[in-house]
Amino acid sequence: MRVFKSLAIIAVLTMMVSCGNQKVDVRSLETEIDSASYALGMDMAIKVKANFSEAKTDLFLQGYRNGIDSTGLLIEEKELGKFLSAFFQKQQAERMKEAQEKSAKEAETKFAHIKKAGEEFLALNKVKEGVESTQSGLQYIVLKEGKGDNVQPTDKVKIHYHGTTTEGKVFDSTVDRNSPYESKANVFVPGFNEALALMKKGSKYRVFIPQELAYGSQQRGQLILPFSALIFEIEILDITKS
Repeated sequence: MRVFKSLAIIAVLTMMVSCGNQKVDVRSLETEIDSASYALGMDMAIKVKANFSEAKTDLFLQGYRNGIDSTGLLIEEKELGKFLSAFFQKQQAERMKEAQEKSAKEAETKFAHIKKAGEEFLALNKVKEGVESTQSGLQYIVLKEGKGDNVQPTDKVKIHYHGTTTEGKVFDSTVDRNSPYESKANVFVPGFNEALALMKKGSKYRVFIPQELAYGSQQRGQLILPFSALIFEIEILDITKS
């Protein structure tokens, strides 16, 4: 984090400043050291202001003074790095969460018609002959049932899949590429993972994945718009047990 690096500069400054010095505002910078010292302090303040506007100036300065004197420390020096690292990681995670929530809200307004179309498609599809549904909302048709044990999340699977939008546009297909895909069975979107867990070696299913079990508010390429319901035909060619 830039803030953490800026704060770390304090440790260097403590080697340059006497604890007996008293704060005096100067009107001009007489030497190169004067200019560098002022620039370093100003640079640090700007970065703290930009990245941690909640910082309390009095406590910031108290921590600086205590660090110079090495007395009256309210946080042990050996705990300093660990605390600051954890704190700013938490701050960053919270900002990312806020940004994602804002982006999702904006997408929900802009792509409300996509979400509605997907819901209407699945509502009509649900009552069609041969369509089964799970508690999560995943829908599927058994095209061919396999034999043996069901796929487990940690199993390695060799599969063919053919993915389309609800309008029938192909966005990805190992079948078209004639190149099966091999991976752990728990690395796909939730609806795809759930479908795999229903299947056995030799199974072939057509699955209809609601947007909340697919990519949600994310856009993936030109065809998978935010809140898109997806359709896959999945065939299990082989399973390697974990």
